[in-house]
Amino acid sequence: MRCPKCGYLDDKVVDSRSSREGSIIRRRRECLDCGYRYTTYEEIEHQGLMVVKSDGRREEFSRDKLIAGIRRACEKRPISPQTIEDLVAKVIGEFTTEHEREVPCSKIGERIMSELRQLDQVAYVRFASVYRRFKEATDFVQEVQRLEVKP
Repeated sequence: MRCPKCGYLDDKVVDSRSSREGSIIRRRRECLDCGYRYTTYEEIEHQGLMVVKSDGRREEFSRDKLIAGIRRACEKRPISPQTIEDLVAKVIGEFTTEHEREVPCSKIGERIMSELRQLDQVAYVRFASVYRRFKEATDFVQEVQRLEVKP
């Protein structure tokens, strides 16, 4: 690992900890040249997971795209960025376990809505409005009425 301060290539690991239910390892490192301490994160890379769109197209799964959509739904809500990261890590872990190479976009959307429904109802309705392409105000009303019924 290259030191972010001086660029030296050798370091030593001072501390290692698991985070996010063991899916990420946080390492505290110290540069052997200048003594600067910095943090790195190791995460399992899930390669090759493809999303099958509703029109049949396939595109590579994008964690960033998923996080951006959830952040938009959670905007101005009392939901921390860490909670969003944990939600995404949990869902991605489930998808990579259940689906070897391809996952339908409908499963992604439904799974995210299920998590958001438990987390924050306003964020859930916001996400559902984009995912289900609400066209009229009555669509919102119907979704809110569905919230009152336990899943």
